Amino acid sequence: MNPKIVIRSEAVSDINEIIEVTVAAFKTLEISNHTEQFIIEALRAAKALTVSLVAEVDGHVIGHIAFSPVTISDGTQNWYGLGPVSVLPAYQRQGIGKALIREGLSRLKDMNAQGCCLVGHPDYYIKFGFKNLPGLLHEGVPPEVFFAQSFDGHTPQGTVTFHEGFKLATAGNRSALQRTV
Repeated sequence: MNPKIVIRSEAVSDINEIIEVTVAAFKTLEISNHTEQFIIEALRAAKALTVSLVAEVDGHVIGHIAFSPVTISDGTQNWYGLGPVSVLPAYQRQGIGKALIREGLSRLKDMNAQGCCLVGHPDYYIKFGFKNLPGLLHEGVPPEVFFAQSFDGHTPQGTVTFHEGFKLATAGNRSALQRTV
């Protein structure tokens, strides 16, 4: 039996489940610093969660995706960063992450966003139209794991800076964020 998956905007009542899903999804991932839940909280506290969606089965949150504004050094406006995206381990590899990504990108396009970028696995994100765009980079990140997708045909040139919520979630600042959760 395949349960019905509902993708919807997050609600305040989902916050604790989103934290649990995020922690569980990244718990065994070696490339993770295990700060993803703190990043989401920092983005939420800064009111920078432009799109925040949950995947729900039988009234329980099983997945989450966040999109937040980015800054590009050439002055290009209206671009967003994708991430983190999380799915409970028991529900991974069932298309839930793909559904969250597709719905999130659709909502960004409906908002007239100009593009989206992310740091992620090369084999995964190209399926959604993301590419390594020459001339667009994220400092400290190898170009082969930094991807972008222009929605309007304009490719910015310069350095992308993700919202400061990503910096606030470093190990040294976790305790301050934990007090706000």
